[in-house]
Amino acid sequence: MSTDTNTYEHVRAVVSSAHLLSASEKMEFYNNWAENYDQHVAVLDYNAPRLAATGLSTHFTGDSEAALVLDVACGTGLVAKQLKEHGFKHFVGIDGSKGMLDLAKKTDLYQDLKQCMLGKEPLPVQWGLFDVVVIVGGLSVGHVPVTVVRELCKAAKPGGYICMTTRHNKGNLVFKMDLELLLKQMEEEGLWSCVKITQVKEWERAASEEEEGYIPGAVYIYRKL
Repeated sequence: MSTDTNTYEHVRAVVSSAHLLSASEKMEFYNNWAENYDQHVAVLDYNAPRLAATGLSTHFTGDSEAALVLDVACGTGLVAKQLKEHGFKHFVGIDGSKGMLDLAKKTDLYQDLKQCMLGKEPLPVQWGLFDVVVIVGGLSVGHVPVTVVRELCKAAKPGGYICMTTRHNKGNLVFKMDLELLLKQMEEEGLWSCVKITQVKEWERAASEEEEGYIPGAVYIYRKL
């Protein structure tokens, strides 16, 4: 790969080009982006997988080596790689992009990988099966809709943990507000309890032409009742 494709300016231009794409166009974008994805998000100092894995492992009270993890919007497997460092070994991955899933398969971390258009198709898993359900990077405007959160909760077993992240940049403020309203509503319904919400100032370098520096984000950890 030539060096200039790994500059911040190039990566920001690539990511910005996807912001106005339709759902079908965006999926094709991810299929084409898959081979360069890991290198490009490294250029952006994308901290979400590490932050989520660290937060989850800190609060998880079960046997990490025996735990079954559902990695939703798994991409190339960055979150599973981080969770493996904390002792988790059993992963099922779901993503809408075949290109991303093909690379996730090469990690040999996943016992099963499933393709699913999140928000348009139900999660292709058994409800109440997973010790951990995690979605990192998918919950944001133009990607996975807020409504999928209820399915994440359903997929977890009673006492299981659900870890979610979202960005807190200007373009995602309304989505973040809607997400937090739903998280609170589900808590009031007695579906889960909040374990920890962590606001992070330096989530990743801005990938929009309208923003500079680092954008903030958040990690949400809930436990199913």
